[in-house]
Amino acid sequence: MAPESEQARRTDSGIEIRRCYGPQDLAGFEPSVRLGEPGEYPFTRGVQKDMYRGRLWTMRQYAGFGTAEATNERFKFLLAAGQTGLSCAFDLPTQMGYDSDHPRAEGEVGKVGVAIDSIEDMRLLLDGLPLDKVTTSMTINATAAILLLLYELVAEERGVGADKIGGTIQNDILKEYVARGTYIYPPRPSMRLVTDTFAYCAKRIPGWNTISISGYHIREAGSTAVQELAFTLADGIAYVEAAVAAGLEVDDFAPRLSFFFNAHNNLFEEVAKFRAARRMWARIMSERFGARDPRSLRLRFHTQTGGSTLTAQQPENNIVRVATQALSAVLGGTQSLHTNGFDEAIGLPTTRAAKLALRTQQIIGYESGATDTVDPLAGSYYVEWLTDEVERRAVEYLERIDEMGGAVAAIEQGFMQDEIEQAAYAYARAVDSGERVVVGLNRFVDEEPGGPEVFPIDPALQATQVERLRRLRQARDGGAVSSALEELGKAAGQTGNLLEPMRRALKAEATLGEVSEVLRGAFGVYRPAR
Repeated sequence: MAPESEQARRTDSGIEIRRCYGPQDLAGFEPSVRLGEPGEYPFTRGVQKDMYRGRLWTMRQYAGFGTAEATNERFKFLLAAGQTGLSCAFDLPTQMGYDSDHPRAEGEVGKVGVAIDSIEDMRLLLDGLPLDKVTTSMTINATAAILLLLYELVAEERGVGADKIGGTIQNDILKEYVARGTYIYPPRPSMRLVTDTFAYCAKRIPGWNTISISGYHIREAGSTAVQELAFTLADGIAYVEAAVAAGLEVDDFAPRLSFFFNAHNNLFEEVAKFRAARRMWARIMSERFGARDPRSLRLRFHTQTGGSTLTAQQPENNIVRVATQALSAVLGGTQSLHTNGFDEAIGLPTTRAAKLALRTQQIIGYESGATDTVDPLAGSYYVEWLTDEVERRAVEYLERIDEMGGAVAAIEQGFMQDEIEQAAYAYARAVDSGERVVVGLNRFVDEEPGGPEVFPIDPALQATQVERLRRLRQARDGGAVSSALEELGKAAGQTGNLLEPMRRALKAEATLGEVSEVLRGAFGVYRPAR
């Protein structure tokens, strides 16, 4: 076996890295074309002129577990610790459009996020939070429109107008077919819900990011960094095409599009990925869709550190992994950031782990010097070469997807799913063989003295949630609910915007599961071909 110094070095995407880089590696490189100035086309160097010299990224720690009351307490704890934005996870029944008393919800209520069945739960979730001052990100897809409407309705009850609330719904259904599986309806009616949400927010909630086009879950499923970038932008193109086909003007909705990326351990490839993403999106929007508003060209993104990179073995090692990943996001110019708790390979993050994850961001922001100048790695022979190479490979994927008829067709043909599966298999083999080192897992292994503290799950949680749901159904005006749901079913068979009748049903205290069931009846349920 060759000495380590002579072995080929490759990034997570398989890009071979040479010993050293110099001017010859950037022959023909034109900074004014490839980079531009910060805050200007093609936005390689960032979407704002001063970036973090103006203000730091939003520190948006992910929370959501058990009941709405428990999650509300965690939100308040994080805000008191210096968090600057909220981010909410929902349990699987909520994600899949089932109420907590549905047979398919058994054993899953409150397990991986908070259970939200109705407007009553949303009231408890948001109790005492300054909705006109804090922005909220909700990681929700198939039922995204329902959760957004519930948020709007509760804000309205508290005297906060829709024009005063801000935040993001993930609302990225295409990646569910590729990577996660929390879809309900077939792709094409699901795309209708996405574009209806674009139109609704453009009219009623102008400060809301209507979609967070997500590469995060694509990466968590096993993709490479290049695949994450390419497939995410391919999905973005599909959403823009669908909105334009629905009659929306590109500059009316594109400024509210946002993205969600993963940050893994290869620091320089991650920085290159973020820089390439901005440049690619600016050109796609300008050249492909004819966008003229500069805000339509700016790829704004949230980053979360890589959950799949965390190990249950020697979990404190994850503190270093998370710090490295967070630094890559900052050097890459993220607009908001979530840092994972070091214990998340074992269970939900404990309060201690959540605070330490937030402190990691604060140390980078206030102590590291990484925020003192914009795009500090610009001009590095290696970083500029790697940014170009990541972009080149991602463009090749986009061209193949275009040849198939776009992202929806590529998903229906299983192309993206197969590519991710092959990448995940290759990675697993490399870890198993020791070719890829994971400290504490396949090298530098210690005997574990004992497990860390684990976040407790209340075994009575589901019964509590089901009882609340029972009381709601008993107290509400059943006739008004039935009438509103019937109206929604009729609207689903027509072409108008569905969010208006959905809003009326939810205001009448229809549940998330009841609204989803009406749409199942109208749209059917998606069954993958394999």
